[in-house]
Amino acid sequence: MKELILKLHEINAIKFGEYKMKSGILTPIYIDLRLTVSYPEVLQMVADAMWKKIQDVNFDLMCGVPYTALPFATIMSVKNNKPMVMRRKEVKEYGTKKAIEGYFKPGQTCLIVEDLITSGSSVFETIEPLEKEDLRVADIVVLVDREQGGKKHVEEKGYHLHTVFTLSQMLDTLKKENKLDSGMVTKVKTFIADNQT
Repeated sequence: MKELILKLHEINAIKFGEYKMKSGILTPIYIDLRLTVSYPEVLQMVADAMWKKIQDVNFDLMCGVPYTALPFATIMSVKNNKPMVMRRKEVKEYGTKKAIEGYFKPGQTCLIVEDLITSGSSVFETIEPLEKEDLRVADIVVLVDREQGGKKHVEEKGYHLHTVFTLSQMLDTLKKENKLDSGMVTKVKTFIADNQT
């Protein structure tokens, strides 16, 4: 875990400053995991860490939440010989007009792969069309839990969340390794506590 956090920091996938979130709230930390696609070694580390978290979970196929988690799910699928399906963010008005691409059978169990969770909304956006196709979703694996209510939201709906590490663990590791000062750690932890969804 420590090695992966340090690598993510090294490639600037963890940024500190002032950033606007999807919700419009300003945050002192921004985790940009899209950057991992340019670093095959880091991408592999992420996929391996996520797979390790769910290696005892039973599922038939997996689906990465578009777009950031798609490379993670792809590597996990190829390396572990586990089928994958893809959710379209925009359903085409022509051709098959499918929301879910790939081969699957109703009743199969699908693991959701997500990069990070804040409120859980993007996870639910992926679960809904899968369940409409009679796929069963029980487990979600995420690299980072921002600790802002997402875990509670998904678990209240009966899903199991498997997290590689939390934002607090990430901050504590960076501080311990002298990559972050205690002032910034306090600022981010205060932000997390004040912005529960």
